[in-house]
Amino acid sequence: MSLRASGPLGRIERVRELMDERGYDAVIIRDEANLRWLTGAEGVFDYTGELPHAAFITASNTFLHTDSRYYNSFIEHLPADSPWVLDMEVIGIPRWAAERARDAKCRVVAVEDTMELSFYDGLVRGLEDLSIGALLPQMHGDLRLMRAVKDEEEIALMKRAQAITDAAFAHMLEFIRPGLTEKQIKLELENFMFENGADGLAFGSIVAAGPNAANPHAIPSDRPVQKGEFVLMDYGARYHDYDSDMTRTVAVGEPSAKMREIYDLVQRTHEECAKAVYAGVDGNEIHELSRKIIGEAGYGEYYGHGLGHGVGIDIHELPNFGRTHNTVGEGSVVTIEPGVYLPGEFGVRLEDYGLVTAQGFVPFTQSPHDLQVIDC
Repeated sequence: MSLRASGPLGRIERVRELMDERGYDAVIIRDEANLRWLTGAEGVFDYTGELPHAAFITASNTFLHTDSRYYNSFIEHLPADSPWVLDMEVIGIPRWAAERARDAKCRVVAVEDTMELSFYDGLVRGLEDLSIGALLPQMHGDLRLMRAVKDEEEIALMKRAQAITDAAFAHMLEFIRPGLTEKQIKLELENFMFENGADGLAFGSIVAAGPNAANPHAIPSDRPVQKGEFVLMDYGARYHDYDSDMTRTVAVGEPSAKMREIYDLVQRTHEECAKAVYAGVDGNEIHELSRKIIGEAGYGEYYGHGLGHGVGIDIHELPNFGRTHNTVGEGSVVTIEPGVYLPGEFGVRLEDYGLVTAQGFVPFTQSPHDLQVIDC
C-alpha cells in the first residue's frame, strides 16, 4: 500500500492542495485534534474544550497563535523542521486572525464548520473593522476526512499504543479473580498501562461484569465479580497523542452453555466482518453484514450500536461502520466491535482495530479471539 508523505509537513501540503483546488487564500484552524495533526506538537494540547490556539495557513506561511501557558511547550515539542511561526500576542484570537488576513491580502478565508459561533462572529467583526471584504466559506469536515487516512508516522504510534493495550490484557488474565470489584479491576488495568508506556488513556475504561456487561457503555461499580460471570473490558492506551481501542470479554470460571453460544456468535460475526473489509467498501454494508449474522441467529434486538469507527488522535474518527453510508479509504485505521447484550444476564463484545488496505483489514490487535477462561 502506498502511504502519504509522513509527518506534519506532508499534512500541511495536503491542506494546501485543498486550498488550491477550492480557491482559498487561507484557512483558519481551531480544532485541537486538527492542530495536533498539522503541527506534530506532542503532548501540548489538553483537549479541555477551552480552545486557546488558532492556526492561520496560507500558500506560503503557517502561523500559530497561543498564549503564555503553552508557548514554551510548543517551542520544546514542535518538530525540528517545523515551519510554524509562533505568536502569543495578547490579543483576541478572532482579531489576530483578521489581522493575518489583512497582512496576507486574503479575499477567501475558509473556516472549520465546527468553529464556535462566538469565534466566527468575532472574526466577522474583525474583518469589518479592518475593512476587509473576505469571504468565509466553511470546510465541511475536510480535515477530518484527511485525518482518516493515516501516514506511516501515525501508524507506528498507533501500533505502539496497541502493544501497550495488548500487554495489559495479558496482565489482566493473571489478575482478575472472583471478589474483585469492577472498579478495582479498572484501576489495575489503567495503572498497568501507565506503568508500561502509556502517556494517557484513550478514554475512560469500561469494566463490567455479569448483568452490568449487558450495558454497552457500562459504568464500573463496586459490585464484586462472581464465579461463572463474564467480565467485559473496553479500553485503550494513548501514546504520543494517538489512541488504541480494544474490547475483550473473559469468563471467570467455567461459562454456561448460553454464554459460550453468545461468545461464539460474536466471535464469528467479528471474523466474518473483518474478512469483508477492504479499501473502498461502504462502511454501512459491513455494519449491515454484522446485523444480518446476529439477526439470523435470533439476537438482532440485542445488538443496537454501530459495528465500528475510525481511530486516531480522537477515539472516534472517520470512517464509520454504521447506519450512514461512507467510503472506507485505504490507510484508514478502524475498529470492528460487534456485541450482543442480554439485559439482566450478561453481554459480550469483541473488538480489534487495525489498518484498512486494498487487500483487506490488517489488525494491530494481537490479543487472542478465543474465549479466555480464568481458572478460579
